[in-house]
Amino acid sequence: MHEMSLCEAIVQTLEEQASTHAYTKVKRVRLSVGPLSCVEPEALKFSFDACTRGTLADGASLEILQAEGSAWCFGCSETFPITGHGQPCPRCGSHLVHVTSGDEFKIKDMEVV
Repeated sequence: MHEMSLCEAIVQTLEEQASTHAYTKVKRVRLSVGPLSCVEPEALKFSFDACTRGTLADGASLEILQAEGSAWCFGCSETFPITGHGQPCPRCGSHLVHVTSGDEFKIKDMEVV
């Protein structure tokens, strides 16, 4: 379950930012997660709760914002929405596509005191 290591990295980032920006408690974290990021939201929530115990984010809420996915077709230059890997272009059926968004996993913002 790589969600645990992702959450450990989030906690590390929160702690680094706390020392830089002088906050002592994280109340809420909002993540932007794309459909192609290979992250399972329920596993992420479970891991976040486990990883934040005893840290400055203990008890913080986690909000997962679903980002949109899109791709560009090399065959017909169509840009189209995607929700998973391996989707062909809906216009020409080509599988030669380039993912342009939807694989992100990032901290969008957080509420701190």
